[in-house]
Amino acid sequence: MAVNLPETPSGAPSGSAVPAAWDVQDGPQAQSAPAASGGRAEARRRAGGSRGRKARWAGRRPRPWWIEIPAMVAVGLVVALLIKTCLFQVFTIPSGSMENTLRVGDRVGVNKLAPLTGWTPEPGQPVVFKDPGNWLPPQPVDTNPFTNAVSSVLSFAGLVPPKDDNYLVKRVIATGGQTVQCTGTTLTVDGRKVDEPYLHPGDDSCAGLDFGPVKVPSGYIWVEGDHRSDSADSRWHRQGPGGGAVPVGNVVGPVAAVVWPVSHLDWFGWTGR
Repeated sequence: MAVNLPETPSGAPSGSAVPAAWDVQDGPQAQSAPAASGGRAEARRRAGGSRGRKARWAGRRPRPWWIEIPAMVAVGLVVALLIKTCLFQVFTIPSGSMENTLRVGDRVGVNKLAPLTGWTPEPGQPVVFKDPGNWLPPQPVDTNPFTNAVSSVLSFAGLVPPKDDNYLVKRVIATGGQTVQCTGTTLTVDGRKVDEPYLHPGDDSCAGLDFGPVKVPSGYIWVEGDHRSDSADSRWHRQGPGGGAVPVGNVVGPVAAVVWPVSHLDWFGWTGR
C-alpha cells in the first residue's frame, strides 16, 4: 500500500535525506560551514605558531650587562667614526679671529662630505683647514696617561675636537689664479672691491695692514679672519710656505653650522654660505 509522505516547506519529502551542505535549522546559510571550519583551523594553526615563537623568545636568556653595555658603546663609536669620516666633524673655536661670526668657545660642525662630492672653496666661505706651517704655537701635551688615552679615542671617533687641535678657521678671500690686494680700507680681488658685511664692528678690510697685489697660486686659497685686527691670517704669513696662501688639500671642509652653545646656534648652509 502506498503511503504519501507529507512534504517539507521546501517541497522535499520529509523522509528524504537532508543535503550535507544544508543545516537543518538554518537552511542555505550553513553552506559556509566548511569554510568557517577551515578558517578556525587556520586561526588555531597561526595561534599555535605565534605561541611557539613567543616561547622561543621567552626561552632566550638576556645577555649580561657587562656584555650588553660594551657592545652598545662599540656600536656608538663605530657610528660616530663613520659620521666623522664622511659627514660632519666638530671643531672648537679657540680665538676671536672670526668674531663676531664665530666666538671663542663655539663648536662648529664642518661638512666633510662636501669635498667628497666635488666641492671646492670659494670666496666668502668660512672653512676649517690644517695648519699649513707654523701658523699656530705648539699645543700643550696631556701628561696624564688615562685622560690622554680617553681623549685620543674620543677625538679619533669625532666625539670631541681633534686632539692635536692644529686646525684653524678663516674666511676664503681669493682662490688659485686670483689677485688680492688691500690698500687703505679697501680690499680688492682681481681689481674689484670686496663687500665685507661680516667684518667685526670697528674693523675695516685692511685694519692697518696694506699688502699686494698678491697672485694666489693654483691649488691654494687666500684666507683672512672676520676680526681683521685680531687675526694672524694669510696677510701675516706672506714669507712662509705658499706666500701666505693655504693648500686646498689642507682644507677639511666648509663650516656648516654653530652647534654649541645653544645661545649661539647658527646655520651657514651646506657649503658655508
